[in-house]
Order: sequence, then C-alpha cells, then structure tokens
Amino acid sequence: MRDNLTPPFRVEQVGSFPRPTSLTDAARQFRAGELSGGRLGEVQDEAIRSVVRFQEALGLRSITDGEYRRRVWSGGFIDAVPAFAERQGALSTFRTDAGEVLSAPAPYARERLQRTRGIATDEFAFLKAVVRKGTPKVTMPSPPVMHFFLGPRAVDEAAYPDMELYFDDLARVYREEIAALAELGCTYLQLDDTALPCNCDERLRAAVRERGEDPDALTHRYAELINSAIANRPPSMTVAIHLCRGNARGAWMAEGGYEPIADVLFNQINVDGYFLEYDTPRAGDFAPLRLLPSNKKVVLGLVSTKTPVLESRDDLARRIDEATTYVEIDRLCVSPQCGFSSVAGASQVVTMDDAARKIELIQALANTAFA
Repeated sequence: MRDNLTPPFRVEQVGSFPRPTSLTDAARQFRAGELSGGRLGEVQDEAIRSVVRFQEALGLRSITDGEYRRRVWSGGFIDAVPAFAERQGALSTFRTDAGEVLSAPAPYARERLQRTRGIATDEFAFLKAVVRKGTPKVTMPSPPVMHFFLGPRAVDEAAYPDMELYFDDLARVYREEIAALAELGCTYLQLDDTALPCNCDERLRAAVRERGEDPDALTHRYAELINSAIANRPPSMTVAIHLCRGNARGAWMAEGGYEPIADVLFNQINVDGYFLEYDTPRAGDFAPLRLLPSNKKVVLGLVSTKTPVLESRDDLARRIDEATTYVEIDRLCVSPQCGFSSVAGASQVVTMDDAARKIELIQALANTAFA
C-alpha cells in the first residue's frame, strides 16, 4: 500500500474504541462514590495502554486513547470548561431504524467562557508517552457543536446578549487549547462535527428556519468560527474535520447528502482533510466531492461502526472506484464512518473483536485499492 507521509493516512480510525468492562465498571463505581478518582485514573491508564497496543498491532498509523477518559465523545471539552452545562434541545434527538426517537442533551454557555485548565492536554500527554509507533491523534468536538443544536438557546442571554460575543469567546478557548497542545508536541488534531452534516437534513434545516436562523448563513458562520478556532495552529499540525450524522449505540441524528454545505465545507474551511460518513444511503452520493480542492484529502467512512456485520470487500472496492469519478485516488483514504463507542456505557453495539475485524478489512481493502 502506498501510504501518505502526513495525515490523514490511507487507513484511518476516527477515535473511540469499545470500552473494556474494567473501565465501564470503574466509571460506574466512581459515579456511585464507591471508587476514588485516583483509582479510576489508574484503570483508565491501563485501558489506554491496552488500546494503544491494540491499534499498533493492527498497523494503524494514527493512534488515539480510545476516548477512554470521556463519558461521551464531546464530554471532555464540555466538562473541562466550567461555563458549559447541558440542556435538552429540539434538534438533539437520535433516531433508530425501528422508528424510535431518543432525546439527548446539548451544551450551552451559562456564563462567559474561560479556559481555566487543559481540555485535551492531559489526555494527549499520556497518549504521547505510551505510543511506541505511529502518530498520536487528539480528537475534540468542533466549535459549531456548541451552538447548532440549541441555536439562540445555546447561551444564557445575561452572559451573552450578543451571539457574536459567544462565538469570539468560543474560538479563543479553542486557540488557547490548540496552542497548549502544540507546545506538548501534538501534530494531528481531529475536530468532530455533528452540526454541519445535520445542517444537510431538510427536516433539521426547516427547524433552524423556524427558530429564526438561515441554515445557509449558519454554514458560512460556522466556517468562519472553525477558521478562527484553528487560526494559530503551527504548520507542523495537521487538522482534519470528521463529519458525522450522530452515532449513539447505533442510533443516528440526521440524513441527507453533503451538497447543501459542500462548497463552504471544502473551499472555505481551512483544514487539511475531511472524514466523511459514507456507510449508508443517508449520506448521499459522492458527487459533492467534485468540489474538493486539489490540496486536500478525504477519508471515506465506508465501514459502519453501528453494526458488527462485516461489509463486503468487493462492495467497498466498488465504492472507492465510484469516488474516483470525482477525486483522484491519491487524495483518498478509508476508515470506519465513526468511532466504535461514541458514548460510554454497557450498551455498546460492537466488541473489540468486531473493531479488529473491521480495521483488518479496511487494511486489506487499502492494500488493493491504493497499491
């Protein structure tokens, strides 16, 4: 396989991995007051060492800590910034193929934002110390996640009478955190974004209009927000953005192809690569990739983390061929469509063995497709 010298690599993973029972049990005992924070940290450390070895054994070039210190994929950021709390939002709902609708909380700012401590810095420092081969990758929620699902209710009006003031503070917190990560030697940052792909769903776009916002104007504003957040990253740091329609134990939030946001996404957001969900027809076709500029890469999320069922390698190869209609093969990579365990807890839909089989499938596919 001809691999890339810099990320995103030909074979990628998104971030989270199935949590071992020792970790979920320790987290539950900690919440119940039956386990000290120090002991929980020790269990997390050991689980992270194990998942790092797991990724290295599979030959992955980018290595994460499995998001094992987080209660949910975005929780590390929300929990580390004291101004954030959570409330229910009309747009933050998950759906299942059986027709169920599940409610989920969304972040809002109850006071002015301040970065009072590291957000992902401690996670990265430990990860960097235990990685033997490969590039440690940090994942963080993308800034638009902190607004889209609540819109005007994403802030307390007493703290932020002007939403632009909130966006300015939010971008500043990201810049401060990214600077601290760079100081520690971080060279690969992935922003996880559920807001922009949800803004492709006509049902959710209608809800955005109903609350008094223009979904297309919001896409442009989010591009500016992301660019401001990463404005000072050093040239040595690759930044990619992962777009996801939601993944909570197999449930999802939105549907619709990338066409409504594609031009802004690819040509106005100053990132190096895009992790795009393409595991179901809900993601649409590859046509929006025609707008990808020649200096950027795209990671096709062809393999589902919502099911243990293993995809057909021949079908995946055909899909890569379809994508080359719009993007040359040298700028394509492949990955699962999301993390394997975005939400902590016992109801994980895939096991570590399932994850291994799926990554091995992607490796085998890449060895043929990118030969």
